[in-house]
Amino acid sequence: MTSHSSPIVPAALDIDDRGQGASIVFTHGFTDHLGSWAAMIDDLSADHRCLSWSMRGHGASEVTPPGTYTREHALADMRTVTDRAEAPYVLVGHSLGGYLSLAHTLRYPDEVRALVLVGAGPGFSKPEAMEQWNAMVDRSAAKNPLAEGVEVISKHFDSWVIDNLATITAPTLVIVGEGDKQFMASASLFAKRLNVLNSVVVPDAGHSVHRQQPAAVVAAMRPFLAGL
Repeated sequence: MTSHSSPIVPAALDIDDRGQGASIVFTHGFTDHLGSWAAMIDDLSADHRCLSWSMRGHGASEVTPPGTYTREHALADMRTVTDRAEAPYVLVGHSLGGYLSLAHTLRYPDEVRALVLVGAGPGFSKPEAMEQWNAMVDRSAAKNPLAEGVEVISKHFDSWVIDNLATITAPTLVIVGEGDKQFMASASLFAKRLNVLNSVVVPDAGHSVHRQQPAAVVAAMRPFLAGL
């Protein structure tokens, strides 16, 4: 926890829950919403139960007051979603959603069957790197019509996740767009510290690889899921 913490205020979350079979929980990135997974879920829900959700302050989920967008609030919301899933479940996360999926796995390792990290990173170990990232988040927030305080959900104030990556044993699939240079470095770090079974670089895609090339992401996921 950080100085940005406050008592957890529940939020009304927009959750899409469809399909039958083993559960997959999809978590989107900063400034996005559950609809980012629609094309993938249209395919995967044919033989999996797919739960996607919008973070508080995103999509159709509730906008809560400033001070209620900490990592702890986001993880509490994610817990609300995973409580609806049948454990063990697979966590699929893009960008911030991938970071939260890693954090959730640190909290509930016995519940996570596997991880699919899409254009995701583990945070930062150096304070100066955190400051640079947080400044970038502020610039991004200034360009988007976000509720007051929402940007904190994407900021980093400690190195908890990156420092504990090696304790995560869940089988992991890493997917990154070939143009996503910033998160290509994260993919290399994951290969060293996580139980990565496969890393896939998707051509003709950038950071939002799951939106730009959903069929390619599904094609990478299907053999991974079948092998669990």
